[in-house]
Amino acid sequence: MAKEPVIALSGVTAELGARPVLRGIDLTVGRGEVVALLGANGSGKSTAIRTIVGQVPVSDGTIELFGTPRRAFRDWARVGYVPQRTTAAGGVPATVTEIVSSGRLSRTRFGVFRKADRAAVRHALELVGMADRARDSVDALSGGQHQRVLIARALVAEPELLIMDEPMAGVDLASQEVLARTLKAQVEAGTTVLLVLHELGPLEPLIDRAVVLRDGCVLHDGPPPKALGQHALPGHDHVHPHAPAGTEPLRTGLLS
Repeated sequence: MAKEPVIALSGVTAELGARPVLRGIDLTVGRGEVVALLGANGSGKSTAIRTIVGQVPVSDGTIELFGTPRRAFRDWARVGYVPQRTTAAGGVPATVTEIVSSGRLSRTRFGVFRKADRAAVRHALELVGMADRARDSVDALSGGQHQRVLIARALVAEPELLIMDEPMAGVDLASQEVLARTLKAQVEAGTTVLLVLHELGPLEPLIDRAVVLRDGCVLHDGPPPKALGQHALPGHDHVHPHAPAGTEPLRTGLLS
């Protein structure tokens, strides 16, 4: 029985400037699924994510969230978004708690925090192992800690769908392990996840499906490359057993 679609892209085309970046891609993410977008730099992974959250306009095709056309979708509290790695405060002086609290505003009434909201902020900080840094300025954090704060900000609204753009990029091993444990807990609680990854790393056991993009097209949609055998790993050539005749191997560049 097919899972209820939480994200559905059909024939989506997008351009940056005059350059085509997505060329009619189809992508469906069912409720409770964990789907990884893989591909070389410039393949369209991040653009696909940004079309879903409305940051990049679509020139053709349709996008639905929870069965609603994205242009009409308003219930953004159901969606947690972690952009590509950036500074948590964007250059504005702020504490860790202030940054995470900003992600809770969609759940408050008129921006007034109540006991449940403050508890949600504390819980989100605990999830990412940053409760002991709650009062610290984000300027004092390492890159990995910044990323933990951004993820806590996405989680604090208790989203049903979590969209993450390269959450492990440039993050130290200790933070990668914390983030993997955090994501595992979210998945076990039923959260649907779509994430762009440079490599599967410690998240590999959580991935249900991998969608590999190349030149704005879907090259592979199915088991993660590692699940297809050792030769699917970066550094090895691999042809998906069900790929159409003439399909090129999944090479190192697709996963780098």
